[in-house]
Amino acid sequence: MKTLLSLLTLAALSATPFARAGDLVDLRVIDRDTGVVLPAYARDGKLYIAGMPGHRYSVRIENRIGERVLAILSVDGVNAVTGQTASPDQSGYVLDPYQSTEITGWRKSMSEVAQFNFTALSGSYAARTGRPENVGVIGVAVFREKPLDLPWREGKIANAPLADRYTPPAPPAQPASPLPAPASVPSGGAETASAPAKSAAADSLARAEPAANESMAQRRKEESLGTGHGARELSRITYTQFTRAGTQPNEVVSVWYDSYNNLVARGVIPQPPPPRRFVEPQAFPGGFVPDPKS
Repeated sequence: MKTLLSLLTLAALSATPFARAGDLVDLRVIDRDTGVVLPAYARDGKLYIAGMPGHRYSVRIENRIGERVLAILSVDGVNAVTGQTASPDQSGYVLDPYQSTEITGWRKSMSEVAQFNFTALSGSYAARTGRPENVGVIGVAVFREKPLDLPWREGKIANAPLADRYTPPAPPAQPASPLPAPASVPSGGAETASAPAKSAAADSLARAEPAANESMAQRRKEESLGTGHGARELSRITYTQFTRAGTQPNEVVSVWYDSYNNLVARGVIPQPPPPRRFVEPQAFPGGFVPDPKS
C-alpha cells in the first residue's frame, strides 16, 4: 500500500465541451489567463488543443465513477508530482467518487506548485532537464482502487516522506514576480508524498483568392509549444492511503497540444475559407442591351 495525497473537491464545472472524455475520468485543459476550456480537434485518432504562448494553463481532471481513483499526471513525459520521467507506477492524485481537481503546476512541496505555462519547446521544463522527446502531450494514467476488507477510515494520514522525488538541475531564475493565486485555490496530492506567431490577419485582402489558401498552407511552421516551469503559487495538499486494484492502468487519457498556427500548418485545424471579394453592383455598367442566353 502506498501513501497518496488527498484532493479537495472543486465546484461544478462549466458546460464547455471536454478536451477528452474517458470512461473513468474526463480531462480538460484550461487557459487560466482567459478562463476558457481549450476546444479539442480530432485528427488521426488523437485529440489536439491549441495553446497560446505565454499563457498559464491548468489541467482539470474529473472522476466519473462512484469510487476512488488514482490519476498519474504526465506533462511532456514528466510526472507532474515527482519530476521523474513519467511511468504509471509512480506518484499521482487521488480523487474521491465524482470529485474533480484543477492542477495548476509542477508540485514543489506540500503547499506550493510552479505554474504550468505554454512556452517554446526549447524553454520547456522537460527540455531544460534534458528530456525533450515527449514535449507536446498531456496524459493521465488511471487506476481503480482495490476493495478494502475493512471499512475505510477517513482522516487516516501517513507521515511517509517524499522519498521518491526526482531532483532536476536548478532552473534559471524566473524573471517576473509570481502572479497572484486564484481566489479558489485547488489542491492536489502525491503518492509517497514562443516563437512569435505569423499573423493570419497580416495577409492582405488581395491574397484572399486561391492564392491565400496556398499561402496559408505553406506558412512557415513555428517552434513547437512545450510547458514551462513558471512562477510559484499556493496549492496545499494532504496524505491519504490508496491500494491499486492492479499493476496496469485501467485507462490512459491523453491530449496533444501545439500553437494554433502549427496545428493549422499540420492540417489538424481546418483552414477557414478565404473571404469572398465583394463587388458592388453598378446601375450603369455601360454597353447596349444584349440578347439573353438561351
